[in-house]
Amino acid sequence: MASSIRPSLSSFMLPSLRSCNPSEKLSLFHLGSGIRLYHKFGLKSSRLLRHDDNKCMRVMASGNMSTAATQENVLDWVKHDKRRMLHVVYRVGDLDKSIKFYRECLGMKLLRKRDMQEQRYTNAFLGYGPEDAHFVAELTYNYGIDKYDIGDGFGHFGLAVDDISRIVELVRAKGGKITREPSPVKGGNSTIAYIEDPDGYQFELSERVSSPEPLSKVMLRVGDLDRSIKFYEKAFGMELLRTQDDPESKSTIAILGYGPEEKNTVLELTYNYGVTDYDKGDAYAQITIGTDDVYKTAEAIKLAGGKITREPGPVPGIKTKITLCVDPDGWKTVFVDNVDFRRELE
Repeated sequence: MASSIRPSLSSFMLPSLRSCNPSEKLSLFHLGSGIRLYHKFGLKSSRLLRHDDNKCMRVMASGNMSTAATQENVLDWVKHDKRRMLHVVYRVGDLDKSIKFYRECLGMKLLRKRDMQEQRYTNAFLGYGPEDAHFVAELTYNYGIDKYDIGDGFGHFGLAVDDISRIVELVRAKGGKITREPSPVKGGNSTIAYIEDPDGYQFELSERVSSPEPLSKVMLRVGDLDRSIKFYEKAFGMELLRTQDDPESKSTIAILGYGPEEKNTVLELTYNYGVTDYDKGDAYAQITIGTDDVYKTAEAIKLAGGKITREPGPVPGIKTKITLCVDPDGWKTVFVDNVDFRRELE
């Protein structure tokens, strides 16, 4: 269980919550008493809690806790949160056709489907192992929509395979599109190839024997690489694994993630010299990441300069707690409560 972030307990007098009405309860700090943390951490002063005549606490200004110390606490919590990249979500025009391609050409398994008739969409979850231990593709089909614009901001997905040539020939035999034949990486010893799925999403194939996470990468383009690195480190708790500058192609990449690149799915951010804005289209949706606390996650994102587009809380109907945000370039991410996610899979 994630540890609570607390100011000094000596700064507070704690009453019985029985005497507080629901709206008053929501205004209390989370001090291990089961009250959710609702206060923003960007305050110019700390808050002193005291009893009023109704034995409930009023919030009053105090100088005991500095803004800097509070921010440091919540951002430090992010580093120790149990996070893992769970899904990458994107839209397709023909779900059955996509499932067939992913199974027959890429060797993925159909893990589950979820049809939301009232909302008029269907999800298909495909990957190389169970969702509770592997990163998977969540394909979304919206009733009646058969085409999307990928734009130029989304780059590609990465697949680590043990035999690139075999996959390429299989894709070719099934009528798929190869956009780069297997060939050595410039300046390196590894071999890569590029293929497209039926909707035009690019997949980079790299040769890696016995990879524990075959769906290995999501590549997105950003307008300010240093700004993005700082955001993903602070708000998401990701580790900068490496950077690589290529003056010939006028681009720089940064690889970030929650563990070694060889064993975990990573996020690859690409900066093209002088390009600060991209067309994101309407095809690619977002990454989903697991967290022990969506409420604290939302506060950390705000402190790091991100924008919350859905405040933390349970999704109506399924009660899974989530929060949604966008990074400085507008790329979306969903954080989902780890316990709720496991319960949903059951």
